[in-house]
Amino acid sequence: MTEALSTDILIVGGGIAGLWLNARLRRLGYATVLVERASLGGGQSLKSQGIIHGGAKYALHGALTGASEAIADMPRRWREALEGSGELDLSGVRLLSDAHYLWSPGSLAGNITSFFASKAVRGRVDQVKGEALPPALQHPKFKGKVYRLAELVLDVPSLVARLAELAGDSLLAGERIEPLHDDNGLCGLRVDGREIRAQRVVLSAGAGNAELLAALGVEQPKQQLRPLHMVLAKGPALKPLYAHCLGGGPKPRVTVTTHPAANGQWVWYLGGDLAEADGVARDEAAQIRAAQKEMADLLPWVDQRETRWATLRVDRAEPAQSGLVRPDNAFLADQQRLLVGWPTKLALAPDFTDRVLAALQRDAIVPQAQPPLPALPRPPLALPVWETLLP
Repeated sequence: MTEALSTDILIVGGGIAGLWLNARLRRLGYATVLVERASLGGGQSLKSQGIIHGGAKYALHGALTGASEAIADMPRRWREALEGSGELDLSGVRLLSDAHYLWSPGSLAGNITSFFASKAVRGRVDQVKGEALPPALQHPKFKGKVYRLAELVLDVPSLVARLAELAGDSLLAGERIEPLHDDNGLCGLRVDGREIRAQRVVLSAGAGNAELLAALGVEQPKQQLRPLHMVLAKGPALKPLYAHCLGGGPKPRVTVTTHPAANGQWVWYLGGDLAEADGVARDEAAQIRAAQKEMADLLPWVDQRETRWATLRVDRAEPAQSGLVRPDNAFLADQQRLLVGWPTKLALAPDFTDRVLAALQRDAIVPQAQPPLPALPRPPLALPVWETLLP
């Protein structure tokens, strides 16, 4: 006999966006079920650098952009949640760094001047020196300038684990997902034979949204994938560094975050311009050589002889834009009972949830009395990428 379940909101996708939405809905009294095909956080979430951007990287050319305005309030909201006083209680999530840094390795006075002219960062940047420098830059040979940005860097594995705790019994591991219809159209999903009816279905599965939409016979919204070729370095000589290194253009030359490995060593995770156009075109060996040269040029005092290297290709899933440009905000489209969206960045998960809540309020979707859920097969937590690529 087919098992039938009923809930208020059915979410597909167990990344940060889906898990944050799930936790917010449950806190507001909604009954939820969140379906994940593979592992929690195993798509884009654990491949992110964990930076809670406040708009600084989008203002490096000196202009106040739509992206910097949309994201400017995110660090405050995340910080309150980490303190246990925000819209979610994320106390216990590991904070890797209370600030992210802007690092100018040489004479880039013009770039620095235009950056600080931007309203997006005015009053939120301080120069740091000496012992206030990030550990990796505390060396006599360091001659650059470093500025502290009011942006957090989180340990994403501990964030996923905490959001999974807040999910309670609502998580469901399910591989085969099919539409469930009644006389009024889509009324839920059939997940591995279980019929789950819901007032609304939300797709927040990142790159998986395209396949889900095809399975539901829905053509819009379209999805785009913007590729990255990230680099990981792990070794005993590496010290913590969380910084955008300025180049000569509007994007960071390289963005470095540092993550704790199970063996006690640090892992550098390298993005920025290094991981974009030219980096995407390189094969793994060429990308590693490019990263080794970049870090040797920028940090020549770091002994790389025992450092191990790997690369990771990541497709950033987003709503389709003209020319594959980066969307400024989280995105949500709705078609009657179906809501489809992408947060577009880790930091914008609260913004994505805001948009879902606004749609529910507009349509007068309120919590209803629902029967308790039976014990459901629970998706596992994904392993950090550095543990699988550089064990």
